[in-house]
Amino acid sequence: MSHPMHAALAGWKAAFDGHDPDAMAELFTTDALFQGFGPEPTVGRDAVRAYYKAVPLDRTAEGKVLHTYTVGEDVAGGFADVTIRNPEGWQSHVYMSLVLVREGTTWRINHYHVSPVMTES
Repeated sequence: MSHPMHAALAGWKAAFDGHDPDAMAELFTTDALFQGFGPEPTVGRDAVRAYYKAVPLDRTAEGKVLHTYTVGEDVAGGFADVTIRNPEGWQSHVYMSLVLVREGTTWRINHYHVSPVMTES
């Protein structure tokens, strides 16, 4: 069986590429801590929905899971390498870390954090 981090990243990518803020919000717990590119962390599905509503419609993402872990049966997470781009050539390379919790049979994102990957010029 695949680690839940792989399914979480695939679900995130599908919602991101589909430009579906409602589907994105459903991937998260109701009390999720969210730190995207904004200056302050936010909490909850409404904050996640608002964040992804503001993402330009031409953006798509590619990602690869780099590391996974589990804590007991109901907590898991990992670290992914993600690149977000648009058709004109703009791109942003980030590392994404997720903490996942099991709600019944569904894994949801409880903690989300992205950090830009800095490259030397």
